[in-house]
Amino acid sequence: MTIRHHFELRQTIATILADCEETIRIASEGMRETRSEIERFLVKDPFFGSSYEPVDIPAGPIIIRDMAIAAKRAGVGPMAAVAGAIARGGVQAACKTRTEYCVIDNGGDIAIVSDRVVRIGLYAGESPLSGRYAFVIDPKEKMYGVCTSSATVGHSFSFGTADSVTVFSDDIILADAIATAVCNTLTLEDQSCLQDLDPDIDGVYAVFHDKSLMWGDIPPIVRADNRDDLITAGGLGFLRKKGQ
Repeated sequence: MTIRHHFELRQTIATILADCEETIRIASEGMRETRSEIERFLVKDPFFGSSYEPVDIPAGPIIIRDMAIAAKRAGVGPMAAVAGAIARGGVQAACKTRTEYCVIDNGGDIAIVSDRVVRIGLYAGESPLSGRYAFVIDPKEKMYGVCTSSATVGHSFSFGTADSVTVFSDDIILADAIATAVCNTLTLEDQSCLQDLDPDIDGVYAVFHDKSLMWGDIPPIVRADNRDDLITAGGLGFLRKKGQ
């Protein structure tokens, strides 16, 4: 039986899915430790937290360097990847217990390891497509990322106009950064930002009101009667286990 756990720590508002309370506990602790490590670094280097441009970090904690590298590859500030980094930290911690099922939705930035099919509902604010479809994610032995950025939903700053841009990749921190970068520049008329996308990105699915566009390898999309009460409060994403 799947357990759904609501997690909050200051600005971090997330949902954790797992099969047992111990996995929930360990994943929660992993998210706390990751966030604390980022916060400690921000005290030493506030510019890391405020820059809209990539920042070189030649030395520092692994999570900080991973965020900086992903941001540089995407051409955005490192904090564009913070939600994905915290979600990754939680699932990484759970994986040390050899769990086969742990999913963390950190406000639309989702880290997955799963021995079963997981459906991720499409939430795109006021778009008529929102809540009507879901991505079908096949079982994943290794961690997988599904990250969404929006110019019209949530509190994060965006230069763009898309209701949602969802990016799929094995690298969740990179997926989070790329989602921000693409959302900042992609329009229906100008899709040039997709031409030289990082090769570690599997695919991109974007929504502009009643229209959508796809690039690369997108998971199957099915019609779904998504529930608003499953949306992670304060964010974009929500999770549907197969059959829900």
